[in-house]
Amino acid sequence: MERHFDLELEELKRTLLTMSGMVEEAINKAVSSLEHLSLELANEVIESDTRIDQKENEIEEKTVAFIVRNQPVAKDLRLIIMVSHISNDLERIADLAVDIAQRTLELVGQPLIKPLIDITKLASLAQKMIRESIESFVRLDGTLARTIRNQDDEANFLRNEVCQELTGIVVKDGSLAPRAIPLILVARHLERICDHATNIAEDVVYVIEGKIIKHQQNS
Repeated sequence: MERHFDLELEELKRTLLTMSGMVEEAINKAVSSLEHLSLELANEVIESDTRIDQKENEIEEKTVAFIVRNQPVAKDLRLIIMVSHISNDLERIADLAVDIAQRTLELVGQPLIKPLIDITKLASLAQKMIRESIESFVRLDGTLARTIRNQDDEANFLRNEVCQELTGIVVKDGSLAPRAIPLILVARHLERICDHATNIAEDVVYVIEGKIIKHQQNS
């Protein structure tokens, strides 16, 4: 019975990893579509959203079936519930990748108002936080999870840098607003992706310690 439990749990983790890979690819393509103002890449991101939604539904069905069959308790139950929570965060991250792709569609055919230096840094940070948050879950590594959580301040800083610079450009020349506002929104989308990665990290700490650290000061 225990062997079957472990195998089924590993299969559930593999499905979550598959979904995570799909979401990472969506973010990569969304950011690349913005950097290159690529209509093709933007549309690929938008089209991939249905497949990611289906993967979330598959995980939801598997977690419910797992609980019914195995009736896990304590830490095992927390672990299974967190799989469901994490898949929900990943689905929302995928939605934000679609939002970035849609901002690309608004900008296609126009030159970028500025080099995407801080946006690129924020995108790299978001991708790193997602990868590490999933790794912390797979390894049940509370130390790594707390490290990810502490990166959220950097994400907020980069978002603010982008928004302040672009707002300053628009104040000087209001005609540039249609090219600036989509980039401001992209910075916000990326920062929200970091928030969801932080949610995953906080869930990992809960699985390991049974301790809720949401809304607490970073430590």
